[in-house]
Amino acid sequence: MSFITRGFSGRGRDRDPRLPPGQTLVEDWPVLSAGPTPDIDPADWEFVVATENGRHTWNWDEMHALGVEDITVDIHCVTHWSKLEMAWRGVPLDKIFENVETSYDYVMAHSYGGYTTNVPLDELLDGQAWIAFEADGEPLTPEHGGPARLLVPHLYFWKSAKWVRGLVMMPSDDPGFWEQNGYNLHGDPWAEERYW
Repeated sequence: MSFITRGFSGRGRDRDPRLPPGQTLVEDWPVLSAGPTPDIDPADWEFVVATENGRHTWNWDEMHALGVEDITVDIHCVTHWSKLEMAWRGVPLDKIFENVETSYDYVMAHSYGGYTTNVPLDELLDGQAWIAFEADGEPLTPEHGGPARLLVPHLYFWKSAKWVRGLVMMPSDDPGFWEQNGYNLHGDPWAEERYW
């Protein structure tokens, strides 16, 4: 005689182990934005890292010249969808920080259009984050953050700021746009760090 109702534990056994708790697999790529979609010409795009020591600036060609990588990663949105094995192309943050000196441990990512999100610097280095220009073999469309977005796939996707234009180094972990509005400061999908 069984004390467990039939079907009670069945779904968990078939769950893809690459999906964090509370996530649902999607094949498409939902479009979610906190405001209007800016349309930035790559010829006008500029990326800045501002530290306590000054500013470092790259234009479109200079950024690409740092070395573009092909990346395949899973992405997870706080709204409960995940897309697995997504192909990207971009410049690793490690290349950007090779010649950037800072004693600060935190970063505020800034986007064209005013969006911000905070990330600890050690979550952006050692092969964990990129400035991405392509997804699934195509240039990023404006709706998906083109011409360039931050890609931090091990954190919820709101940390992968669309239309990224720069990083400002900070001595403390100050909240960005969604973090000021109730989202978790860190955003680890495996720990379900969705909200405060």
